[in-house]
Amino acid sequence: MNLLLTSSGIANTSIHDALLGLLGKPIEESSALVIPTAIYPFPGGAGHAWEAICGRSKSPFAGLGWKSLGVLELSVLPSIDEECWVPAVQETDALLVWGGDPVFLSYWMRRSGLAGVLPSLPSETVYLGVSAGSIAAASPFAETYRDPRRGSGEALSTEDIVFDTPDGELRMILVKAQGVGLVDFAIIPHVDNADHQDMAMAEQWAARIPAPTYAIDDQTAIKVTDGNVEVVSEGHWKLFTP
Repeated sequence: MNLLLTSSGIANTSIHDALLGLLGKPIEESSALVIPTAIYPFPGGAGHAWEAICGRSKSPFAGLGWKSLGVLELSVLPSIDEECWVPAVQETDALLVWGGDPVFLSYWMRRSGLAGVLPSLPSETVYLGVSAGSIAAASPFAETYRDPRRGSGEALSTEDIVFDTPDGELRMILVKAQGVGLVDFAIIPHVDNADHQDMAMAEQWAARIPAPTYAIDDQTAIKVTDGNVEVVSEGHWKLFTP
């Protein structure tokens, strides 16, 4: 399985071309499964999940013209037989893993059994992550919250962190968690997005992650092909080492 880990979906031509290269065929000849699970812990999560599934989200994702689309809701998988969903995962060309809460997502990727299936998928399968969908692909990662969500049911390591911003100090709670270990680096998305963090904040954040960490803006993605890592960018990014 190869990966395209994005901050904000297929945001530009370079990332689009990278996706086509990984698929090895046009999008209109490719099948995909949308995984919206990460968005549910947020207010309005149900509506945002619908937007992602229908291709109406701001980030280009499910609405790219796929030949076929299905929905893989991770939280229901433990209650159904594996033969009802594992073949669909094995046969699809792309897994579209939507954003939201990466702690919640990584918990359900393991709890559902999907994390155990992913390493056995064919090499031509593409994991396309957006935001939390990219973060959760790591092994160790960290996420910031004003109020940590506990919907994952896991005991989490937390730390108070103070970011220096142009508007003064911003106090957050940094939650450290384990992803599903598809890659040996971490990702901090949305750098310099007005609603998120700048590169200086990302550096403070990355210093608490015990793995190489890519801080990327919404015009950047990380492509992983046969274990080889390549940055695809029309914006800016930085690699921090622990």
